[in-house]
Order: sequence, then C-alpha cells, then structure tokens
Amino acid sequence: MDTNTLHKPPIHFNQMTWFDRFIVFCGVGFGSGLAPKAPGTFGSAFALLFTPLWVYLGLPASIIIVIFMSLIGIYICGHTAKVINVHDDGRIVWDEFAGQSITLLPLLYLQQVNWVWVIAGFILFRIFDVWKPFPINWADQKVSGGFGIMLDDIIAGLWAALCIFIIHFYILT
Repeated sequence: MDTNTLHKPPIHFNQMTWFDRFIVFCGVGFGSGLAPKAPGTFGSAFALLFTPLWVYLGLPASIIIVIFMSLIGIYICGHTAKVINVHDDGRIVWDEFAGQSITLLPLLYLQQVNWVWVIAGFILFRIFDVWKPFPINWADQKVSGGFGIMLDDIIAGLWAALCIFIIHFYILT
C-alpha cells in the first residue's frame, strides 16, 4: 500500500477546472475510491457493476473496451495524480476498474458468468493487487506516471485471469 494513503491531502474539487473535476471524478472511480477505508477494494467492487455490460457486449467487444479503458486510464490516473499532487494515491481507482475487468474476461470466454465465479475473480484480483508478487511489485515500484499506476493493476488482472483458467481447466474439470 502506498504510504501516501495514510495521510491523504483533501481533494478540493471546487478549486479545479471543470475538465480537472471530470478527470478526477473518473480517476477516483466515480466516487468509489473516496471510501475512508480500503478504497481499492471499494473501487474493485464497484467495477463488478460492469459485469452485466461485459455479458451484454460479449467477449470481443469487451476486450476492445477493456483495452481502451486501460489506455485512457493511463491519462486519467496520471492527470488525477498530478491534480491532487499525490502519485498513485489509494483514492485513484480507475486502475482497479481496468484490472478487475481484465480478471472477468475469461468468464465470458468460458461462459461461466455467475456470481460464484465473479466473486472468485474479485477475490483473486484483490489478492494479487494487495500481495503484489513479481512482476506486479516491479511495475508498482519502478514504473512511474499514469502508466505505472495502471500497469501493476493490469498485471494483477492478468494473473487473476490466468488463475481463473487454471482453476477451471485443471481443478474443476
């Protein structure tokens, strides 16, 4: 966890331009990252609300949108960090949106979108996002800016997605 999340400076929306307000509002996960405790967990849980959208769109369109979400997230997270003047502040949870969404993509492929698998994906993503095994820890420590904020969660999402495949193919079948 970023030590800056322990002493968070307040976010003064009223002192921002409308553009900055919009970007910061997206960066803090439409408010889900403003939870007083465990903002990353709240942001990841909020991202589960996208699940019906992913099911409706199907796998190919969902992959395209998650890639777009990840690419635009580089700007959103970087700009939010710049505006609130704290790198990778815990309140910035757009990266959790992308990582959690990546985790759920295998469920579309496997046609296993049910609440048991969605909750399992949520737990797996949170484990990797908090534990930060290699290369997640490397990305978290060595890559800066918006790309660095996004990269560790993208990798955590890929690790969690891989676990879903392993559990499905090698443990349950």
